[in-house]
Amino acid sequence: MKPRNALSVLFVLIAATAFAQSDAQQSFDKIKTLAGSWEGHVTTLPPQPDMEGKLMQASLRVTSMGNAIVHEMTGAGRPDDPITMLYLDGDRLLLTHYCDAGNRPRMVGKMSADGKKVEFDFLDVAGSTQYGHMDHAVFTVIDENHHIEDWTYMEPGDKPVHAHFDLQRTK
Repeated sequence: MKPRNALSVLFVLIAATAFAQSDAQQSFDKIKTLAGSWEGHVTTLPPQPDMEGKLMQASLRVTSMGNAIVHEMTGAGRPDDPITMLYLDGDRLLLTHYCDAGNRPRMVGKMSADGKKVEFDFLDVAGSTQYGHMDHAVFTVIDENHHIEDWTYMEPGDKPVHAHFDLQRTK
């Protein structure tokens, strides 16, 4: 390869790496804007009687000197209190969900082209998947006081359950 061509390839690789890092950082910064307390009703598909229509509370808190986000969700009459951590890992935005199913799935986040959504795709899971595992998540920012969270839980036998949370800021 000629030196001029090699230099061109090097510049393209550097630019691609910089873009990936900026995408991860931009996605992380977008989620940081959701810091605060939220509440709203959940809808599920297929309908889950123990959750359908219930009022849910979510809190997002930036912690660890700005290096992590803690997401916590609770609901009326629900004994679980899953915790989700979001953080940068090099050029990736990672989500680790500490699930009430007893496992810890990880997902990788990417921002949509319009900059309004951060979508997380399944990467791997630690712990047993006997009772299923969280598989996908999307955070959609409507405005500073309104966002939507869509979570997909994969039940045993790879049966997806989709939960849609339409959340309004309370603080």
